[in-house]
Order: sequence, then structure tokens, then C-alpha cells
Amino acid sequence: MSSSNIYSLHYFNGRGRAEAVRLIFVQAGEKFEDLRHSPDEWAKLKGQMPLGQMPVLEINGEKYPQSASIARYVARQFKLAGKDDLESLKCDIIVDTMQEINEAYYEAWFHIKDEKRKESEQAKFKTDLLPQKLKGLETMMNTYGNGTWAVGSNVTWADLLVYDSIQNILRIDEQALDKYATLKKNHEAVEKLPKIAGYLAERKPTPF
Repeated sequence: MSSSNIYSLHYFNGRGRAEAVRLIFVQAGEKFEDLRHSPDEWAKLKGQMPLGQMPVLEINGEKYPQSASIARYVARQFKLAGKDDLESLKCDIIVDTMQEINEAYYEAWFHIKDEKRKESEQAKFKTDLLPQKLKGLETMMNTYGNGTWAVGSNVTWADLLVYDSIQNILRIDEQALDKYATLKKNHEAVEKLPKIAGYLAERKPTPF
């Protein structure tokens, strides 16, 4: 599969909110320019970006913001959003559930400045929200997928976004998936995809 469009992905030098999009491009075998801006570069570019934020996907010179919208668009372009509209809906449900975990994670680890409140929110995340959401995610994967992939019988962008998001969770709890056999199998399956495995082998560690 090859596209005549020219894609450039703008973000910082980190996984953050752009890595799922990168993984979709990689799995699709599509070329894209992976632009990783320094804070100084971003200060100069911010005024040129829609909404003044990143990531931004540039398609043939036109800039588009919002990470989830970008990921969903790229997945649909390259047939990684399910085989039909119903599977596409199921992918969105898996992704939206994972995004609820992501937003709570970002809030507790990066957005809260007060140290006591941060410690409290991180503890609540680990003991309350995370087990509840992972249990729900496991149940939906068992309902929508085949025991390996989240939806249907093939890899979709839902698998890729969940994989990247779970990487954050494993940083704070290495045993986070031990009670969730399907999530663990899914995580391992994504890592074994040849294109993804090659990308991960060359990916340099970043602070986020």
C-alpha cells in the first residue's frame, strides 16, 4: 500500500500524544516525515499551528491538529480501522476507554503541581481507576476481538494505541497486566508484528 500524499507529523522528541500515530504509519508501511521539535523550535512554530498545540499532521502542506482525530484518520486511510463500520465503532470504543486512562495518567503525573495532591491522585489512579478501566478494557477485547486482537481477527489502530498507552502504565507498575490475560497477549502480539518490532528496535528512549 502506498499513498501519493506527503505526510509530516509535528511533535516533540517524545512518544506522548504522537506515538500512536507513528505506529499506525509504521504498521501501514507508509512514509511520513517525523518532525521532532525542540522547545525552542516550538516557541517559534506555535503561532503557525492550528490551536497552537501539537501533534499536528501536515498533509500536502495543510496542517491538522488533535491527536485522536489524526490517528483515526490515518488508520482509516490505511485500512487499520476495522473491516466495516461496526468494527470501526468497536475500535473507537476501545480507544476512548484507553484515552480515559491516558487523561487520568497525564493529569496525575504531569499536570498537577502540588506535590501532596499529586501523590494522592497517583495513588488513586493505581488503586481505583486503573484496575477498573483495565478490567473493562479486557472485557471489551474479549467481546469484540479474537483473544489476541482488540477488534475482529486482525490488527487495528486500537491495538496500536492501547499498546503505546500501556507502555506508560508498565513504567509505573511492571505487573499491571498480570491479571489481564487478553491485554497481556495483545501487548505481546503488537510487539511481535514485524514492522512494529523493527521500529521499536531502533526507537531511542525519550523522557515521555
